[in-house]
Amino acid sequence: MKSPAIRKLRQKLAADEPVYGLWVTLESASITEMGVALGLDWIVVDAEHGHLDWRDILEHIRAAVRSDTVVLVRIAEVNVGLVKRVLDIGADGVVVPWMEEVEQLRDAVAFAHYPPDGLRGIGAERATCWGQCFVEHVEEADEHVLVVPIIESVKGGQNIARLLDVDGVEIFFFGPADYSSTAGYPGQWEGPGVAEMIAEAKDAIRAAGKNCGVVATSNENLDQRLEQGFRMLALGLDGGLLLRSLRGALEHVGRDRQISPSFSPQGAGQVFESVSPIGSGNKTEIMPGLVFESPSRNPAQQLTTGFSTFAPGVQLPYHHHPYAESLTLLSGEAIVEVEGRMYALEPYDNLSIPGGLAHAAFNSSVSQPAVFHAAIPTTDPSRTQVEQFFSRRRMPADAKGPEGAERLTRHRGAARYESGSLTTCIDFFNGELVPSIEMSGGWALFACGGQQPAQAYDCDASIAIVEGAATCIVEGRHHALAERTTLLLPRGQVYSIRNETDEPMAAIWVCASPAPERRIVTAS
Repeated sequence: MKSPAIRKLRQKLAADEPVYGLWVTLESASITEMGVALGLDWIVVDAEHGHLDWRDILEHIRAAVRSDTVVLVRIAEVNVGLVKRVLDIGADGVVVPWMEEVEQLRDAVAFAHYPPDGLRGIGAERATCWGQCFVEHVEEADEHVLVVPIIESVKGGQNIARLLDVDGVEIFFFGPADYSSTAGYPGQWEGPGVAEMIAEAKDAIRAAGKNCGVVATSNENLDQRLEQGFRMLALGLDGGLLLRSLRGALEHVGRDRQISPSFSPQGAGQVFESVSPIGSGNKTEIMPGLVFESPSRNPAQQLTTGFSTFAPGVQLPYHHHPYAESLTLLSGEAIVEVEGRMYALEPYDNLSIPGGLAHAAFNSSVSQPAVFHAAIPTTDPSRTQVEQFFSRRRMPADAKGPEGAERLTRHRGAARYESGSLTTCIDFFNGELVPSIEMSGGWALFACGGQQPAQAYDCDASIAIVEGAATCIVEGRHHALAERTTLLLPRGQVYSIRNETDEPMAAIWVCASPAPERRIVTAS
């Protein structure tokens, strides 16, 4: 916590001076460094929307260390764990969204203060110099910590008089877009009558001796907000300011264009997603006892996915492709060889094989079929038989594959990360993990109630449900996806996926790019 910076911020506000800041949504801490270097009074790191993880948040906080720039973190909800963790890693305060009730605000303040006045636990983390300055930290933390609620609903505005009675809050922020949505004008920054509602709440806050904040949409709007009495003013969002600058430059050279709601280029005909339950797709007999089933309608470009079923004892001889191949064992037993290197696979183990490497596959069971999920970065699959002899050697269980060749991901010990609410993921392959590969993909586990936010990719994608059942919404169209169902998504389509059942759900996703751009889509 930077107490001197917080004191300076408060002194400016007490003198009715504006304090200018930036709303950070992108991961690069260089953005915060630039803001600090330019003398911004404050930064808000947005951890409610978007894709920032805890490491990203920490790096933004570090970028402002020993500066006069206050760093606040916008959390996703009023939650003691989120507040505590944000403050433990060194934030100067928290921004709390969707504030409507007095009890919510009292909880937020309590979570940010130590006992006996609050409920914040003491941790031996960055804020306490890793436990070396408990006394000094506790003495100053309760006095200086900032708790900034966002009023972003009609109900919150109507309750402003009651919210003003809560001690420990000196700044209220406004979210016009969500406010407009709750007033019946979704998608508008300030719908009819909303500006007046916000102004009324703002006047009540100012009359109580407290300050108001808002994000400006332009330099002209910044002047208007200052004249209206807002004093904590965001110059914009980092992404928005970048786009504003880019569009100005492109307009200057005659290349300006409107951004569409998706990544799809303007003028492109609309292509819809396809849903293919197992048994409904195109079946190709690769050889006796080996069948590959792919979706009957494939709207994707440069991507084919499907299920390969090996009858007991069936062996696919050595072959290679001019492109990469991903093989994930779903059930049964199997051995996959790559130029003599033999890998015994267990369910959900993935072997990613760059183009040109000779490989073979064998169902080692004499009684049970082996089923793979397969992915290749082409819509026109082909293979070439290889007659070359390879000296065979069984690879150890912890082998990951030689550098520059195939990559084996063992499901049991693979690194996992959070990718949404109650959702964990494993990356199987991408341009960093397998430098020569033309696609990316991995495995995701959704616990009961797990979900990923609405999102879109700048490339075509495939999602195969490999365990349980899922609900997927693609631009308002609802799909119930049973086990072994494949959803193919054209680039730019906005979708969300969740598990509404009482059992876990797992999926394998593949993108037709080694480094896809993922955009989280929010209403604000």
